[in-house]
Amino acid sequence: QVQLVESGGGLVQAGGSLRLSCATSGGAFSSYVMGWFRQAPGKEREFVATINRSGGSTYYAESMKGRFTISRDNAKNTVYLQMNSLKPEDTAVYYCAAKSGVYLYIRTYEYDYWGQGTQVTVSS
Repeated sequence: QVQLVESGGGLVQAGGSLRLSCATSGGAFSSYVMGWFRQAPGKEREFVATINRSGGSTYYAESMKGRFTISRDNAKNTVYLQMNSLKPEDTAVYYCAAKSGVYLYIRTYEYDYWGQGTQVTVSS
């Protein structure tokens, strides 16, 4: 069973940066496509970014392009989300997810494993 643990969330002012980490265990990390999602209060969970198994291919939600960067370190079994130029509307619980596959995936139901989430709060 794959376990995912997010960290790095917190409170930051608008325009600031945060780097989220998601450490995995219990599976072959390099065989999983990884994704980041977020969920704001009263809203559905939405796609943020995804990265393929090697780290050579990524895809972002439109509103995150140019501000967020997803990356992975297969030697450390960890995926990262660098978030810059944060806005109050980025406030949400951020989740990482893993899927055994070969493509890039953007839908929540496509992912097999989920972390417990980390809170990101951006103040104006």
